[in-house]
Amino acid sequence: MGGRGHGEALESLAVGGIAREALATYLDLLAEWSARVNLTAARTAAERVRLLVEPVLPALPHLHGASLLDVGSGNGSPGLVLGLLRPDVRLTLLEPRQKRWAFLREAARRTGRAADVRRERHDQYTGAPADTVTRRAVGLGPASLAPLLAPGARILVWGPVPAEAGWVAESVAPGLHVVRPA
Repeated sequence: MGGRGHGEALESLAVGGIAREALATYLDLLAEWSARVNLTAARTAAERVRLLVEPVLPALPHLHGASLLDVGSGNGSPGLVLGLLRPDVRLTLLEPRQKRWAFLREAARRTGRAADVRRERHDQYTGAPADTVTRRAVGLGPASLAPLLAPGARILVWGPVPAEAGWVAESVAPGLHVVRPA
């Protein structure tokens, strides 16, 4: 469960040293907190890497602009993981549930990743629109997320994308879609 297991599990991925260390710190903390808070069903280092990091990697070339906003950040994947892999992007994490919000604040602090971690839902957010919006285990369609988007922005969605008029979804990897206004 410790950093050695996460470090070893991350070694097979094409991730640089500093990012690998930050990811190992995040995954160590996730394992620690998951004993008390329901953050993930993954019980081993290899499972956490396979479920929370590997599916996020194909999104890297699709990040757009200088800001990333993750809706329903929960356990930190995909938003915090992307933020650790791209420290040049301004990161905002939205999570309304108290314990998960507290975990995200601590994970950002421990990894040294500057992030605006807000305890609010997408429809409560009053901050700046983002160039890239992500969502994973949240059943919101593109129109619901539209107010969060800067001009020319895109949404990265893991899982199904509800068909909505005025939006185009392109599958870019198994289970990952880039959604843009039509």
